[in-house]
Amino acid sequence: MARAAEREFIAPSAISRRIADIEAIVGLPLIQRHQRGITVTPVGETVRRYAERILGTIESLGAELSQFHEGARGSVRIAANLSAIVQFLPEDLAAFGRVFSAVDVELDEQHSNEVLQRVAERAVDVGICNAVEGIEAFTMVPYRRDRLAMILPAGHPLAARTGEIPFSACAGETLVGLQGNSALTQMLRQQASAAGESLRIKIRVSSLDALCRMAHAGLGIAIAPEQVGQLYVGKLDVVVRPLTDEWAHRQLWLVFPSREQLSATASAVVNFLAQGQGGASA
Repeated sequence: MARAAEREFIAPSAISRRIADIEAIVGLPLIQRHQRGITVTPVGETVRRYAERILGTIESLGAELSQFHEGARGSVRIAANLSAIVQFLPEDLAAFGRVFSAVDVELDEQHSNEVLQRVAERAVDVGICNAVEGIEAFTMVPYRRDRLAMILPAGHPLAARTGEIPFSACAGETLVGLQGNSALTQMLRQQASAAGESLRIKIRVSSLDALCRMAHAGLGIAIAPEQVGQLYVGKLDVVVRPLTDEWAHRQLWLVFPSREQLSATASAVVNFLAQGQGGASA
C-alpha cells in the first residue's frame, strides 16, 4: 500500500479508501488484511485483470486519437476491386488526403479474389472487396454498400419498363461481362444457375466503363453497380434499371489480417474509410 501510494503520489489512506469504494460496488472483498500486510482475494485478482484491460483500451484509444491531432505519416498499400475504385475511393481517398496529408496511398486494382490473396500474402496492408469465398478468414470492417442494376441500350425492349427489374427478366438475353473471375461474374453465374438458366456472355471487357460502352453499342445487357451506370446516363445511349433481387444489394468490406498487425498509418486509413459505410445507396 505504501509503495503504491508513493508511486501514484497520493496518501496511503486514499488508496485504502478507493479499494473500499470498489469493494462496496462489487459487494465482495478485494483484499484480506493481515498484521504483516495484505493478500489479494480471487475477486480482487478478477477485478485487477479487468482493470488492466480497461487501462490498455484507454491507452490504445489515446494512441489512435493522437493520429488525428498529430497526423499519421508514411505510406499504406491498398488492393481494391473495380466497384470500390469506380464508385467510392476517389472521393474518399481525396478526403483522407486532406486530413492526413503526410500519408501516401498506393492503390492496386484487383478482382475480389485477388484482393484477398494479396492481403494474405502481405503484399498490401488493406483490401477492399465484396464478400467472396475465404473472406471470413480475415478481419472484416464494413466499408460501403452498392446496388446492381441493368444497363440497357436505350432501344432495348426492357428499357421501356420503368422502375426496378428482376434479374430473371434478362433470361435468354445476351450479356456483356467482365474478364476474369470477378466477384460480379461469379454472382451472376450462381444466380442464373439457381434459376435454371445459363449466362450468355458475348463479350468480356476489363472495366466497368467498357461494360457500359458495350451496352451503349447494343452488344448486350450489362449488369453493373447502379451508381456506375448513372455516370453514363445522358452521355451514352443507355438506361439504368435497378435490380429488385435481394442479392443485388451488396456490401463492400475492408479486410486485413488483424487489428494488431495494422500499422498506425494503415489503422488510420481503415478508421477513416469505415466512417463512410452509411454514405452509399441502399
